[in-house]
Amino acid sequence: MASKRALIILAKGAEEIETVVPVDIMRRAGINVTVAGLTGKDPVQCSRDVVICPDTSLEEARKQGPYDVVVLPGGNLGAQNLSESAMVKEVLKEQESRKGLIAAICAGPTVLMAHEIGFGSKITAHPLTKDKLTNVSHYSYTENRVERDGQILTSRGPGTSFEFALAIVEALSGKDVVDQVKVPLVLKD
Repeated sequence: MASKRALIILAKGAEEIETVVPVDIMRRAGINVTVAGLTGKDPVQCSRDVVICPDTSLEEARKQGPYDVVVLPGGNLGAQNLSESAMVKEVLKEQESRKGLIAAICAGPTVLMAHEIGFGSKITAHPLTKDKLTNVSHYSYTENRVERDGQILTSRGPGTSFEFALAIVEALSGKDVVDQVKVPLVLKD
């Protein structure tokens, strides 16, 4: 069976924990992960000044699609940059139309709203973005640490990154793979 494929879109100002943890966990689960730089292949400065080198540009990564999941890290500036991108909108609309999984964490769900993705879904997000998402009636907001509603999977912030990543793995590869990946991580239950 061909391995599952994930696309993480990395923009300047992204939250580094919410980027690196899902990449790491998905790769441990045997998922082929592509980290795509929104503006190219150059290193990206994240919200806490950690610099991450993308595998490729989003433009190049699109040509290698489709992907089983598209992941949107948070970080206020990162989410804003993703929200303002026409290319991100196209990627998300394509993913939604083919019923592919879309996963967003922290401020990432505001990108879904900006691009009119997953309207009607139950979502969660960082507490500081709650008002942006609840002032409109496009979503049903929950305070769950991870929320999955059909093909939309959302989570709350850096502290929920492991749960978020494992939920993506479970959605793509099943509970058995989650159990195999989880043991050596020594995560608290």
